[in-house]
Amino acid sequence: MPELFAYTDGACSGNPGPGGWGVLMRAMDGDAVLKERELNGGEAETTNNRMELLAAIGALEALERPSAITIVTDSAYVKNGVTGWIFGWKRNGWKTSNKKPVKNVDLWQRLDEAQSRHDVTWEWVKGHAGHPENEKADELARAGMAPFKPKKAKT
Repeated sequence: MPELFAYTDGACSGNPGPGGWGVLMRAMDGDAVLKERELNGGEAETTNNRMELLAAIGALEALERPSAITIVTDSAYVKNGVTGWIFGWKRNGWKTSNKKPVKNVDLWQRLDEAQSRHDVTWEWVKGHAGHPENEKADELARAGMAPFKPKKAKT
């Protein structure tokens, strides 16, 4: 049975500003890549955290049937949120421990729904540290952001 991995990343030019998200999905048999798929997108006015969340959501929503998947992210915000904080937020009606509304609640709820259909393992990797798949996800995120960045005037 092949193993499924999604390497996710978000990028933002300014925070907030134009942003993008990217996903490198791979079906693996040991060290052999059986199938590979690239996903990305972006928004004109967003934050880095929203793009990191949308990358994970994009990976999960791209799966056509319930699957076992390992999502590899360089976002401690996403990993810590989805494996820890989210349980308290849900218990508290999507409020933080300080009784404040959860930031990006729309995307946290969407991520919670998307992962409920799958058997998800979450892994964190250090970003911009030469991890080839993370670097590819970063490249895809920057490509997703490109259409939303202002064009530089030629001199």
